[in-house]
Amino acid sequence: MTLDRRFNAYREDLADIALEGQVEAARFTMGEPAGVVVPVTGLRPKPDMASGIDTELLLGEEVTVFDRSAGWAWVKAASDGYVGYLPEHCVGDRQPSPTHHIVVPRTFLYPRPDLRAPLATPLSMGSRLAIVGEAETRGTRYHLLADGRAVIAAHCLPIGTWPADDYVSLAARFMETPYLWGGRSGFGLDCSGLVQLCLQMIGASAPRDSDVQGRELGTAIAREDLRRGDLVFWKGHVGIMEDAETLLHANGHTMTVAREDFRKAVERIAWLYEQPTGYRRPM
Repeated sequence: MTLDRRFNAYREDLADIALEGQVEAARFTMGEPAGVVVPVTGLRPKPDMASGIDTELLLGEEVTVFDRSAGWAWVKAASDGYVGYLPEHCVGDRQPSPTHHIVVPRTFLYPRPDLRAPLATPLSMGSRLAIVGEAETRGTRYHLLADGRAVIAAHCLPIGTWPADDYVSLAARFMETPYLWGGRSGFGLDCSGLVQLCLQMIGASAPRDSDVQGRELGTAIAREDLRRGDLVFWKGHVGIMEDAETLLHANGHTMTVAREDFRKAVERIAWLYEQPTGYRRPM
């Protein structure tokens, strides 16, 4: 049986020590813990910038690095087990440990606690920061990083504290965010990235890709039982039921996160992906 390369780190020359006895490789390694040090980076199946991305990793997310070579790092994401390559400069020591995460779709990291300061760095929901202090400028509160950079305090919460109980309400906050194949951030999302990110932001784990979500996420239900929060799957696509008649999804038709009448969406999608393949209740 061939192991899924998306979730199993193995090559002829090197493999994850957890796969010893399951695959053949010249050497096995435990890898080294690290963290993402850029706002967002694409994870690729090959160490080649011309290769399309499978998914994205966000600032402060943890990874295991199995190899560093020719400017690339071969990693496995801690959050969902996804394996791939990213530019080596995108990962670094994971200390200090993150204390807070961003809970709005998008925000900025300022060079100092002042919203008028230049050269702000954009951050996505789900980004993780190590906060060491607070400051206030002209009535606006900021959380501070050790290097003096600052983020709006109201835009983040302590890790383990969630911005909502209902992941559908979070998904709706991404309305009109551009569709991006492999996207998993507030700057661009694909269908399964929207589902995963919003579930993660209420404390629920979810696989990354729609095929795995369609097999493993939650429990299967019948179409007639669809309600708010349920998921509808097609071959290669997933959408969220906002209510019994409305589908919310990142899609290549509008190239945004958009709402559609569910029945009309099924008719429209049928020419390319046929009828839905399943329905699931994630929680």
